[in-house]
Amino acid sequence: MNRPATGAWRDGDPPGRRRFVDIGCVKLERNGELPDVTIAYETWGQLNALGDNAVLVLHALTGDSHVVGPVEPGHPTPGWWDGLIGPGCPIDTDRWFVVAPNVLGGCQGSTGPASPAPDGRPWASRFPAITVRDQVTAEVALADHLGIDSWAAAIGGSMGAMRVLEWAVMAPGRVRGIAPIAVSATATPDQIALQSIQIHAIRNDPNYRDGGYLDDAHLDPYAPGPHNGLALARRLAHWSYRSREEFSLRFGRDPQGEEDPFSGGRFAVESYLDHHGEKLTHRFDAASYVVLTGAMNSHDIGRDRGGVRAALSEVEAAVLVAGVDSDRLYPLEEQHALAHHLRVPGERAELIRSPYGHDGFLIELPQVGRLIERLLDRTA
Repeated sequence: MNRPATGAWRDGDPPGRRRFVDIGCVKLERNGELPDVTIAYETWGQLNALGDNAVLVLHALTGDSHVVGPVEPGHPTPGWWDGLIGPGCPIDTDRWFVVAPNVLGGCQGSTGPASPAPDGRPWASRFPAITVRDQVTAEVALADHLGIDSWAAAIGGSMGAMRVLEWAVMAPGRVRGIAPIAVSATATPDQIALQSIQIHAIRNDPNYRDGGYLDDAHLDPYAPGPHNGLALARRLAHWSYRSREEFSLRFGRDPQGEEDPFSGGRFAVESYLDHHGEKLTHRFDAASYVVLTGAMNSHDIGRDRGGVRAALSEVEAAVLVAGVDSDRLYPLEEQHALAHHLRVPGERAELIRSPYGHDGFLIELPQVGRLIERLLDRTA
């Protein structure tokens, strides 16, 4: 199949349901400034006259602003939390105004490596290394542009939950409730190791060329891209997102159809990972994957703040911490530790029961919805 060099949304593509805000220059934590930043976002519901009914929803690594909604021009996949937001849903848009930005460094409308730099060429390898705190700095600027002084709640899982925690520490007066789901207070050595392998898989693809494929794609959208490296990174990531138990029950040691694994064929579980690797290359950008994964490795809520305990002891928001019982990437013990530092009554995280591992926070919508409803009732 003829694939574009990058799955990034580009100027001239259908905007879909995206809106865009130019937030100007973003001062970065470690690497100077990033000029001419645009943040793409989507909204649902209406901001009330008091401006106090806004809810911020933050996506994970390969998510985007399209939290709910169908496949349509500009949106190659359906919403990643379909059923959670809308009239009568857990985040009821008859009551709440919901905002979901595409993260800084992403590839679905916000400024990232595939976006044009001031000279008109893609940022590519010139895009600076950014941290989770830089991403929240950009989201604070978005809130300013939207006239939102205080979020009723900030909600997110995985990489989105990292930003939820940073919102609570960086802008404590601007968020009344937080729901960090399936995350830890810091990127652990185990997570960094796994994520660094994914970065190397992309960088070692001969077509990556330190992001140079984006310069070629600027002239020819179907120039060769680092599809093999991105697909390999996704295979490894997706393995970590699901549980050992699910793989055993769902695939066992079965071959894929009529293929013979001992004669060059695949096991069924290999085919499953191949499918998800291939699928991502059509809707994501490899350089964004590198930038965002590097930002995830930077995650440490206690860095330069006296440690995790000191940083989280200053959080003023109402808190709901939740984790998935079968999560091997962000084990439940990490959420219990968060609950302890955030002084959650009982010092235990809420439990999402799921056989699906880390991805349980995306799949178990009835359980997640009930938890979020409880938090919103506390912050209304």
